[in-house]
Amino acid sequence: MDKFIVSARKYRPQAFDTVVGQSHITTTLKNAIRNNQLAHAFLFCGPRGVGKTTCARILAKTINCTNLQPDGEACDECNSCKSFNDGISMNIHELDAASNNSVDDIRSLVEQVRFAPQAGRYKVYIVDEVHMLSQSAFNAFLKTLEEPPPYAIFILATTEKHKILPTILSRCQIFDFKRITLNDTVQHLQEIVDKENINADKASLQLIAQKSEGCMRDALSILDKIVSFTNGVVTYANTLENLNILDADYYFKMLDALLQQDLTTAMLLYDEINYKGFEGDMVLNGFAEFIRNILVCKDERAASLLEVVVGMEEKYKETAKRISPAFLVSALNVLNESEIHYKMARNKRLHVEMTIIKLNYLQQAIELVNDSNYTAKKKRVDTPVAIHYKPIFSVETVRKPTEAKLSIETAAPAERKVVAPAVVAPKPVVEAAPVPVKTITPVATTTANRVPTPKPKMGLLEALQEKVGNRYNIEVVQESKPLDIESLTACWKEYTDHLASIPSKISCAAAFRDAQLEIIDEMNFQVMVKTILHQRFIDGEKMYFADNLIKQFNNRAIKYSVKVLEGQVETEIHPMYLGSRQRFERIAEKYPLLYELKERLRLEIDIM
Repeated sequence: MDKFIVSARKYRPQAFDTVVGQSHITTTLKNAIRNNQLAHAFLFCGPRGVGKTTCARILAKTINCTNLQPDGEACDECNSCKSFNDGISMNIHELDAASNNSVDDIRSLVEQVRFAPQAGRYKVYIVDEVHMLSQSAFNAFLKTLEEPPPYAIFILATTEKHKILPTILSRCQIFDFKRITLNDTVQHLQEIVDKENINADKASLQLIAQKSEGCMRDALSILDKIVSFTNGVVTYANTLENLNILDADYYFKMLDALLQQDLTTAMLLYDEINYKGFEGDMVLNGFAEFIRNILVCKDERAASLLEVVVGMEEKYKETAKRISPAFLVSALNVLNESEIHYKMARNKRLHVEMTIIKLNYLQQAIELVNDSNYTAKKKRVDTPVAIHYKPIFSVETVRKPTEAKLSIETAAPAERKVVAPAVVAPKPVVEAAPVPVKTITPVATTTANRVPTPKPKMGLLEALQEKVGNRYNIEVVQESKPLDIESLTACWKEYTDHLASIPSKISCAAAFRDAQLEIIDEMNFQVMVKTILHQRFIDGEKMYFADNLIKQFNNRAIKYSVKVLEGQVETEIHPMYLGSRQRFERIAEKYPLLYELKERLRLEIDIM
């Protein structure tokens, strides 16, 4: 039995014309070869599986061909081409930078560059995954890459151009490979299945191309796997099953249920999808792509952006005609937010079900408003909404006797009027006419038919108490007390006694007890202590002692500072802060035999 070779290796392009989807690069390289305008260093960058290493090998093979064709292709018949096809050419050297990324590997490569080729015109060095080289390896490669011998050509390949040093980029001719389009991938797969006599329909090949996402190597690997799974008969159904892709029919059913606001059907449909083993994020992502395709079908000019299998275009277009853009745009927004927060959700199934519930009632929630200048969202209101307002009563409104009050209309200082409100009686209401007077005089009346006498002017506290009643406790702000040494000493002693009653604060209480107080001005005083340790103790209680000061003097602006008396500052370093060598020297000063013991036993001091 012949050894099986995967399609990605078996059908690897051997000439520029067979490279799929990179005509802009192959044409440039062929023209450079024909015109003898080859650069000394190339950088091929782009996504994985799009032909970077393949083009590098074809270029290395073509420039050493002794019988170059007029179109810039190799002849595949000369000794150089045959040795390259057999893998025994001595003029082509490949280095995998992912596993050989040290300085020594690059230095050994630079040493080989010194030797001229024994046969052929050029020695070609292909460095794959060049972004994996270390910083020092890049630096060791700079000089040789900038000024190589005339017979040496370097071809660097990478998938992450941003990781390469700018000094390397400036020395290379850069070629950017692009993802292979869906149509190119399907066409190449069709050619392979025809050569291999595989029975495959176009819809399954389109599904494989969509799954590969522009990577030809992935597409060929998927094809090999499905051919093994189906025993040579590739259909749309078994491709869906093998790739674990949700059929678009489920999305059409889900969309119909949501448009009809049939929440039960939508939830049961998701339960069926979940039972088949599809994860929630896959459902959200697939449904978002489905909504996107329907939105694309709304305009015929964007039909080329539709990425669906053959035969499904008409169904998408018919569905797009009966759905408003408002629903599609809002649904995409909901699905996008749900997919972003999916990883943080603990209950994944509940998270997806909540998204379905939102989509089910989406038509009632918002609508899309198209204006001449912009597109915006607003909430839909189906029923009339009353205007909220507060009634404004006129000054002349008739009131009950119990609510009658004296209204004074202020005019110019020379003309002041007293307006007496009308008295309500069983008989028709009679309003009192305003009488202009020079001074305000209260009108005395009886309990039944008089205007109540105005009360004397109240203070702010009485007015607040009358207004709020007993609902709040209103207290008068007390005046602050002056800062005097007697009150300050009493407050200090009280807090000292409090600290002394706490077992863990005994040392702190001693620091407070030994301190001396001195008033600087009305808002500041100074605490004088003997040691730095006492200063730290008092500073540590600063925030708590401030509460006692506020209670004692009713003043939050009082501040104090702690000062160490001169001549009492601790200058000696505590032994616990010394290093190992310093502690040894201090002990050895008292016990000189330690030096002799250290020398005889050849001991070393651990540095800590």
